[in-house]
Amino acid sequence: MIELGIIQELTVVETSDFGLYLGELPYDPAISEKILLPNSEVAEEMKLGDTVSVFVYKDTKDRPVATLKRPAIVLGEIAPLEVLEVTNIGAFLNWGLIKDLFLPFKEQTVKVKAGKTYVVGLYVDKTERLCATMKVYNLLQNASALEVNKTTKGLVYQVSDEYGIFVAVEGKYHGLIPKREIYQNYQVGEWIDVRVTRVRPDGKLELSVRKQINGQMEVDAKKLLDAIHAQKGFLNLHDKSSPIEIKNCLNMSKASFKRAVGRLLKEGVIELKPNGIQSRIYQ
Repeated sequence: MIELGIIQELTVVETSDFGLYLGELPYDPAISEKILLPNSEVAEEMKLGDTVSVFVYKDTKDRPVATLKRPAIVLGEIAPLEVLEVTNIGAFLNWGLIKDLFLPFKEQTVKVKAGKTYVVGLYVDKTERLCATMKVYNLLQNASALEVNKTTKGLVYQVSDEYGIFVAVEGKYHGLIPKREIYQNYQVGEWIDVRVTRVRPDGKLELSVRKQINGQMEVDAKKLLDAIHAQKGFLNLHDKSSPIEIKNCLNMSKASFKRAVGRLLKEGVIELKPNGIQSRIYQ
């Protein structure tokens, strides 16, 4: 079955003045479904029997059509897309195809503006057309197969003061960076590096933006040393400093701060004073 909204492998089954017709094998001209790949998409070397990877959507006349282009979003993914125009029926988004993607008013969670970018998902409406929605939570999948400590990309789609940062891992899986793991500000629509720290029984992912302890310790130690040098070789933080003071200064937890201090002490590049940390290598 040829499906809207996904990348699929189809075979060239007929030629015409308008382009090439694609279908699934085995192909029977009397009963099998076929779809046009327009002349503007056809490469010279394409011929009957060739298999091509295409995306299927509806053109400006609501006819199913194939394209060799991969749009910025397919079914099962979410992505940040720019609003090209806002009309009295909804908004139109740029997703990289000739026909812009429609975002109905009922699928908008905030009032959108032309020129701004919003995180959306893709769905098939009641009239069998592809449309965008800003209600993306229910479009995401669970990812029980992803391994703990896997590092990958994630798209921020909601920031919650209560829970943390909601992230679409690889643009399609449920993920959350809990509040305890947040040490800097992130914006909706931003792609960030995340590490899977836990796969919940329901398949949803808990995430961190920090590396595993050994790797993160090196990152934190360098950040701490840079901060000391930025303060002319002395930083007014110590073992009695509060977690809030440390977070405000270094964007790290107190536990990470203490590990970084221990690393730099072991390397002999700092010494501890009653009221702070002194660099031994600051010039």
